[in-house]
Amino acid sequence: MKYIYDLHKTMLSRNLILVYEGEFTQEITKSVLAMAERNMDSMGEESSVKRKVFNVMVECLQNIVKHSEDFNPLSAKRNAAIFIIGKEDDRYVVTSGNPVDAEAADSLKGRLDEINTLDKEGLKKMYKDIIKTNHLSDKGGAGLGFVDMARKSGQKLEYSFEDMGDGFKFFALTTTILRF
Repeated sequence: MKYIYDLHKTMLSRNLILVYEGEFTQEITKSVLAMAERNMDSMGEESSVKRKVFNVMVECLQNIVKHSEDFNPLSAKRNAAIFIIGKEDDRYVVTSGNPVDAEAADSLKGRLDEINTLDKEGLKKMYKDIIKTNHLSDKGGAGLGFVDMARKSGQKLEYSFEDMGDGFKFFALTTTILRF
């Protein structure tokens, strides 16, 4: 039972206000969003900050739900995803992690690197260009999510890929939203 106390200490030391690991469905996503919103309301967070955090959370959770169908539900290793929100004095930190096909990781990395090179105006232009071309992927997305997260946060998107074996990588994405 010591692991529970260790987990509790870790959550406190890292200022984590919400952690969810497991299956992500639309219903679970709605519940996670509602819990996070109540948490921010109880802390008296500014509505403009709540909007930005909420937008980033929605994009992260939609990504997880869209891509979780790629994986075998009988394999917990491939189906497990995680979603974390942390709050520090001057910022919220939203982190998500989920398995992705190893081949898709390279294009994902290229996309994120491209987004991270852009300033506010560059992100705005990319966003408009994506809307104009309106090209939807097989998953139903047009690639707006990451661009929107970078725009709303005003920060670079931090990410990593860890090899899981069997042709999969674990994709972790962290977005920081400043509170001022």
